[in-house]
Amino acid sequence: MKKPIYLVIVLLALSSSAIFAQQVDSIAVDHRYTFKSKILHVPSLLILSAVAVNGNAEEGIKKEIAEERNEYLSKFRTHIDNYLQFSPIAIAYGLDALGYKSKTDIRNRTAILLKGELLMTGVVFGLKKITHQLRPDHSAYNSFPSGHTAQAFAAATFLSQEYKNRFKCIPYVSYGIASSVAVLRMANNKHYISDVLLGAGLGILSMKASYLTHQYKWGKRNKSAPIF
Repeated sequence: MKKPIYLVIVLLALSSSAIFAQQVDSIAVDHRYTFKSKILHVPSLLILSAVAVNGNAEEGIKKEIAEERNEYLSKFRTHIDNYLQFSPIAIAYGLDALGYKSKTDIRNRTAILLKGELLMTGVVFGLKKITHQLRPDHSAYNSFPSGHTAQAFAAATFLSQEYKNRFKCIPYVSYGIASSVAVLRMANNKHYISDVLLGAGLGILSMKASYLTHQYKWGKRNKSAPIF
């Protein structure tokens, strides 16, 4: 192919899907979280897309994108994705420290974060072991799904949930960061497109599940604030 168009498509797909995740999942509540099926729309689309493009045929989509990477970005290396994946969490607590209070108090917020992280980590590493997929750089058999991407999208969901009502730009910032991590994982030749799509879906779903199941034992949340 003449141009690395696949990487551009991946970036646009991840960004557009994730940025509007919080807009699709608007739920009005009183004193309890209410589940509605549209919460699942974006993560389900990402997960189904991951399964659809995860074929190992040499002419398959994921192999074609990896080939494009090897042709145009063969010398690309960066470690920024190792740190960027956690940055939405740092931003959330940083804003709180600066006096911009989040929707949830620190104890409940931290409990939600920890539960979401544990759920995401368990599912991701369980799937890595079960699927036993070789990374595109042939370094290990733990490619599917991408843990960095799952972490980034879980953190982005956390930041967006806590601050989207105060700062309208926060969903764009948080999911933009997460999408950048996904693209960098492919640019670093550590993951295929199917790996990052599945990681993105699992990251969003894990953190939303944590919010939906939290009991708020240490206080009452703001009843006027929407959940997703």
